[in-house]
Amino acid sequence: MSNNKIWFITGAGRGLGVELTKAALAAGHSVVATGRNSAKVAAAVGDHPNLLCLKLDVTRIDEAQSAVNAAVARFGGIDVLVNNAGNFYAGFFEELSPEEVRSQLETLLFGPMNVTRAVLPTMRSQRTGLLLNISSTAGIAGGMYCSAYAAAKFGLEGWTESLAVEIAPFGIRTMLVEPGFFRTELLTPDSTTFAQPSIQDYADRSKATSDAWSGMSGTQGGDPAKLARAIVHLAGLEVPPTRFAGGSDAVGVFKAKAQALLAEADAFRELSTSLAHDE
Repeated sequence: MSNNKIWFITGAGRGLGVELTKAALAAGHSVVATGRNSAKVAAAVGDHPNLLCLKLDVTRIDEAQSAVNAAVARFGGIDVLVNNAGNFYAGFFEELSPEEVRSQLETLLFGPMNVTRAVLPTMRSQRTGLLLNISSTAGIAGGMYCSAYAAAKFGLEGWTESLAVEIAPFGIRTMLVEPGFFRTELLTPDSTTFAQPSIQDYADRSKATSDAWSGMSGTQGGDPAKLARAIVHLAGLEVPPTRFAGGSDAVGVFKAKAQALLAEADAFRELSTSLAHDE
């Protein structure tokens, strides 16, 4: 993609969304920056002639369509959609309520689906576009205390892989970004909800893990401004990668998962390959 593209970014009121908005504007693009509170988005990203700030709760299909309509009315199209809005329901699965798990999926999986569904007709008519989904290393490898989050991110990964094949004939590409730990607001009380401890068997680990996650907030190793610039650079390539490991820790997760899958494919290869019908 050349310069002067129209970017549409969700979750632009804080964290990576703010940095992505600033990086895209600095690179000469026009940006539609959205969030549940448009005034907060505008205050976070500043003023710019090529910037449009809009209200968008990604769990609301009607708001997604309204925001897309306003973006197209202002800029004439949408070239890059960044599904970035997110939150974190942290806790052991048994202590997370069904409502909390569903809420996690609503934001992290159905939210991107809502916005993408609203944007795709425009990209199809243009016969070009990039769908850029912000996933996580938790979408590559699950981990303790992240069952709901990982379920949503694994869903995002599988949906994106499948959608990629469906929309490629229209000149629309997809790109998944799997950041490791970056110094964003994800672990602050505004974005993270901890499950209420309710099962004695988990009590010690629950307290230790929630304390550890809380203590990590603001000390993560990754620089979100650098990640944002890297994403804008990759989005500008003629052929963006289908996946990008964000951070050295993410590279480690990618490699460990790939090696584990290869080992598991080989572990029972003889049994696995003996399951065909005997003709």
